[in-house]
Amino acid sequence: MTHMHITSWALGLILFLVALALYKKNSNKPATIVHMILRLVYLFIIVTGGLLTWDYIQGYGMPLLGEAIVKALAGLWIVVVMEGILVSTKKGKAVTGKWIQFFIALIIVIVLGFFRLPMGFYF
Repeated sequence: MTHMHITSWALGLILFLVALALYKKNSNKPATIVHMILRLVYLFIIVTGGLLTWDYIQGYGMPLLGEAIVKALAGLWIVVVMEGILVSTKKGKAVTGKWIQFFIALIIVIVLGFFRLPMGFYF
């Protein structure tokens, strides 16, 4: 499940950057298509992340429960902010605050996912 989650995140970030570049070039029709595909990938990200969180709850118990929940919430936060960045870019609104939120949540997710929780690199 971990590999599927990481793959869906990688695909999601690639599609996010492609949609963002297309919106900035004012290619709205191709950008909208990529954006809709990205929304389907969001579902894979959320489902696989939820299953990983469930695995943490079942397998590792209370010592890591708080960190797993924080990582899950930060992951949801990233999905919401990615959607907000794309919609604001499409409408021509300011996105500076959303980018700051994106990078803060991304740091939280990477640190917890790869370096603290047991299914990451060091455990």
